[in-house]
Amino acid sequence: MKKVEAIIKPFKLDDVRESLAEIGITGMTVSEVKGFGRQKGHTELYRGAEYMVDFLPKVKIELVIQDEQLDQALEVIVDTARTGKIGDGKIFVTEVERVIRIRTGEENEEAV
Repeated sequence: MKKVEAIIKPFKLDDVRESLAEIGITGMTVSEVKGFGRQKGHTELYRGAEYMVDFLPKVKIELVIQDEQLDQALEVIVDTARTGKIGDGKIFVTEVERVIRIRTGEENEEAV
């Protein structure tokens, strides 16, 4: 099993969620996060004063999926979240050792 963490632009969330649902991936955790990468924030004007906004709003999607679903899920996320502009985001993939469903005690593939 793999854990996929995708950091994307907030306005792309619904499109990514719908695209993942179309390939059978429905369980996910979504968090509103802030951060920056190469774009290093931007400046804004407020009441005539310019100030730097270092951390930009992003959305983090987390999913735990079967190894067989990984390539298709990554392709869907990349294709759907891409705008072609700086700040589109990143995807991190890590190995999952163990999963336990608290309610039933099911483990690993049965728990996902």
